[in-house]
Amino acid sequence: MRIIKLYLIVFCTLFVLPYSIVMAYEEANYEVVTKNEIYEIRKYSDRLAVETMKSGIDSNFRKLFNYISGRNDTQEKIKMTTPVTQVQKNGNMSMQFYLPSKFNSENVPNPSRQDVKIVNIEGGYYAVLRYSGRASESNFNKHKEILEIELQKNNILIISSPIRATYDSPFTLPMNRRNEAMFKVDFDE
Repeated sequence: MRIIKLYLIVFCTLFVLPYSIVMAYEEANYEVVTKNEIYEIRKYSDRLAVETMKSGIDSNFRKLFNYISGRNDTQEKIKMTTPVTQVQKNGNMSMQFYLPSKFNSENVPNPSRQDVKIVNIEGGYYAVLRYSGRASESNFNKHKEILEIELQKNNILIISSPIRATYDSPFTLPMNRRNEAMFKVDFDE
C-alpha cells in the first residue's frame, strides 16, 4: 500500500502539478477599469478569434484545436491563447479560441472546415467574476448568477449573454484553476 502511495505522489509531482502551475499562454489584453470585492469591470479592445457553433462527430474544442494545430489554409501551427470562451448564440453554444495578437484580418489563416470561422470579438466593457474549481456547468451557473445579481444591484446594464471563460488545461488541479463568468455591460467610466 505504501508503494502505491509513493508512486502516486511521484506521478502527481512530475506530471500533474507542473500542468497546474506553469501554463504560459498569451492572454487577451484588457484594462481593469473598476473593481470591488465580487467582480471587476474590464475594458477590452477588439480581438480576433476562431469560433465554431455546430456539434457533430468532433467536439467544438477538437475542431478549434485542429485549426490551431495546422488544419488551416496555410497549415500554420498557432500557439494556444487564453481564455477559451463559450457563449450561447442564436440557441447554439459557440466556443472560441482567441488568436495571438500577431494576427489581424489580413494575415490570419483561414479555417479548412466550413463550420469553423474567424470572427471579430467586439471590444468594450465586460463585468467579470473570477472563480476556481471545476469548469462544470453548475459551477459556472452559480457564479454567473452571483455576477448577474450584483450587476443588477449596482444598476449596471447587461448587454450580452453570459460568457464562460476558462484558462487552464484539464490537468490543472481544481483549486488552481482560473475560470470566469462574464457579461458585456453598458458602462461609463
